[in-house]
Amino acid sequence: MDILNILAMSLETAIGPVAAVYVLAAIGLNLHFGYTGLLNFGQVGFMLVGAYGVAVSVTTFQLPLWAGLLASVGCAAVLALLLGIPTLRLRADYLSIATIAVAEVLRLLYRAEFARPVTGGVYGLQSFADGFYDANPIPPGSYGIGDVDFSANQAWLMLVAWSLAAGALGVTALLMHSPWGRVIKGIREDEDAVRSLGKNVFAYKMQSLVLGGVFGALAGAMIALHQQNITPDQFMPQVTFYLWAMLLLGGAATTWGPVLGPVVMWFLLTAFDETLRSLASMGVLGFLGTSDVGALRHAFVGVALLLLIVYRPQGLIGNRKEMLVNVK
Repeated sequence: MDILNILAMSLETAIGPVAAVYVLAAIGLNLHFGYTGLLNFGQVGFMLVGAYGVAVSVTTFQLPLWAGLLASVGCAAVLALLLGIPTLRLRADYLSIATIAVAEVLRLLYRAEFARPVTGGVYGLQSFADGFYDANPIPPGSYGIGDVDFSANQAWLMLVAWSLAAGALGVTALLMHSPWGRVIKGIREDEDAVRSLGKNVFAYKMQSLVLGGVFGALAGAMIALHQQNITPDQFMPQVTFYLWAMLLLGGAATTWGPVLGPVVMWFLLTAFDETLRSLASMGVLGFLGTSDVGALRHAFVGVALLLLIVYRPQGLIGNRKEMLVNVK
């Protein structure tokens, strides 16, 4: 078993484009849950409409890439309004039910046969990222240190995705240190008290839901550009629970928690995968085949989430008091 190679692959994944995508989506989820107390169990739905906003615009309607990104943002805003208007005046559990249900309904709608002329149905869409990579200013080659290296296209996507994540992080930090952010935190603690001060709690919740959803949609657009093809079944409900595990690992209601959590989680997941595959190929674990490793990854995430909730709900860098919120 080549430990150095496993560590190099784990580090590549932890700082690579996929990690940047999950950081961006986790920042949106942190705005929903960590700061506002909104139980969003359907962040993958925002990622789905963001990914298809780009893909459908470019592939089906022959629009430029920048128009596709605007479409992703618009789709996220519309989805947040559709989710928020009927649920945000009610208890938080109604939003949680609505988000997970709508995300799954969207996946089924996008893969339906009647939607195939627009979304490609179960086959999805391909060849919509050429314009993005044609704009790559990085010369062809390999970039990195030692065994940790990336191609020019990967480096270009990392630059864009991490820049978007940094922008989202900056916007969130500025908002949370503004009067708007103080109202949002007050809603998380006791929305009745905030309402008694004359604040429109529903409007503030809606603004938070829209902004966090836009971050999720941009993450979906980046994952679509990274893969250069998408199918609805890539946006399964477990993606949201990966995001929850990553956010809770880093620390909800903190600035750097949604950054640290995905980086650490992807490092651990890759190290876990590669170690098990090496042991299975060596015959050390005779009962385990390489095809079983993927299923064990989900079990690993579930156990990690359970242990976090029980023993360290504040995450690696979080404040335990931040987790003692009223989300009823």
